[in-house]
Amino acid sequence: MVTIIDYDAGNIRSVENAFRLLGAQVQITRDAEVISNASRVVLPGVGAFGDAMQKLNAFGLTEVIREIAGKGTPFLGICLGLQLFFEESEESPGVKGLSLLPGKILRIPEAEGLKIPHIGWNDLTFPRETRLFRDIGTNPFVYFVHSYYLRSEEPSFVAARTTYGVSVDAAVEKDNLFACQFHPEKSADVGMRILKNFLSVQTGQQ
Repeated sequence: MVTIIDYDAGNIRSVENAFRLLGAQVQITRDAEVISNASRVVLPGVGAFGDAMQKLNAFGLTEVIREIAGKGTPFLGICLGLQLFFEESEESPGVKGLSLLPGKILRIPEAEGLKIPHIGWNDLTFPRETRLFRDIGTNPFVYFVHSYYLRSEEPSFVAARTTYGVSVDAAVEKDNLFACQFHPEKSADVGMRILKNFLSVQTGQQ
């Protein structure tokens, strides 16, 4: 069972549909008890960092998110979900993120010929072997939609990178925590393989 956290952040249905295509059972909820007892959890999202944190706080979800992160439940953040895993974002000064991992979210710098937001397909490079990108192959292309990007304070957590004017930490993996700045649910066969790899992760597996 895949439990998708509903905090009115958009993009939930496409994530749900992708997991269902893989044969997974899916539930969408903001019930803290249900999330606490879930076997694997997904935090999707598109939108603004500050608004998202306000909703997570208003719905009483921040503590249960930290609980499942701490007890080893496989947990996947997608797009805005990745950004919320970290401490803060230039998009919303003064707003604290979930702080599950150390790092900051920065605005993609302006550059000649560079369109912001970054919308489209970019290839990934992998600094290390990870469970999330098992059997993906070399330099796969995935689909991005974002104006802000992660700079992880701990390079050993970075699972994939891309380049869009600057080096972008495009995915992270640490123990039971996984996150992608891109949209695997919109990244064709490569994205479906990534989601399938997440489904294969066992609780407590590292």
